[in-house]
Formats: sequence, C-alpha cells, structure tokens
Amino acid sequence: MLTTLNTAYTDTRAADLAWALGREPLPALATLDLELGGAKMQLRLLGASHQVLLEEERGRHCSETVACIPGSSTPLPLGVAKRADDWEYEFAARVEVLSPGSFAGRAQELLALVSDHPHGLAGVFPGSPHAFTAMLAQWHEGQVHWRTWHAYPQDGQLVATRTRVGVRASVPTPVPVAL
Repeated sequence: MLTTLNTAYTDTRAADLAWALGREPLPALATLDLELGGAKMQLRLLGASHQVLLEEERGRHCSETVACIPGSSTPLPLGVAKRADDWEYEFAARVEVLSPGSFAGRAQELLALVSDHPHGLAGVFPGSPHAFTAMLAQWHEGQVHWRTWHAYPQDGQLVATRTRVGVRASVPTPVPVAL
C-alpha cells in the first residue's frame, strides 16, 4: 500500500534516528494491520520513522520503534539480539550513501516493491518523490520478519533495517528416571 503522508517533510537526518524496544504505540500517519502465521501485526508510519506492534496468539507483545525520539539516548544500533520474555528478537541496521542518480533509482525500485506487496506499507512525503518511509513484513519458518527503509534524499542517505522475531521454543523439563 502506497500513501502520501499528510505532514511536511523536515530535514531530519539518518543520524537522528534512535531505536527502542517495548515503547507504547505512538501517533501514526498511516497503518497496515496484518495477520501472519497466527501473529497479529501492525505496521505504523510515524513520519520519517516507523513502529511495529506484534502480538503473538498467546498474548505476548513486542514493539519496535525506529524514530527521532526526543531525549533518547539509544542511537540506531548496527545490530541487536535480545530475549524478552518468550521472544527472540534480532535487529540490524545500515546506512547507504548514494549519488543523486543512484538514490532516485533505488527509491523508485523500493517504492514499487513495497507498494505492490500485500504486506507492504510505504509513505511518501509531499514535495519530494524520493522522501519516503517503507515497510515490508513476511512470515517465514515460524518467525515474523520485517524490513524498513527510511529515505533522506537531501543527504543521499537510505537507512535500511531488518528484524526477525520468533517465540523461543520451550525446553521440556527433564523427567526423573527411577533407578
């Protein structure tokens, strides 16, 4: 799904993005509700940032936010691996710096990929066809995966993230053996 975000594009930078796990839902400019493999998921565009809310069928919750968060002391990490309750969570991010021509081509490619995908959500900012945030989710081998792209055309920067979340397999309790 492709939408035009009803907000002005401000000169944010890739370096201003912060990462947070477990935040409450923030006001969204666009959302997409999905059900993947028994998990309920909401992709949320927050302007030049994103939030993913995930609820597993047994009621377990996971929330990821990548945004310009005032007062945040957690910059965007290159990678995170965490266990939270029964969740296994892996996150990775990278910043690509592209020439203006390469940036425009990559922007068009990503927007076409995400806007035509049934589990994709992309928002374009008024005034610049290459200023966007895009998200794409999928279910694979019992885990939820999503990728995001945050475009900063004024700097030729594209922030790409990928996340994998799965429920940890419980280890059976050993049964005592009588001798």
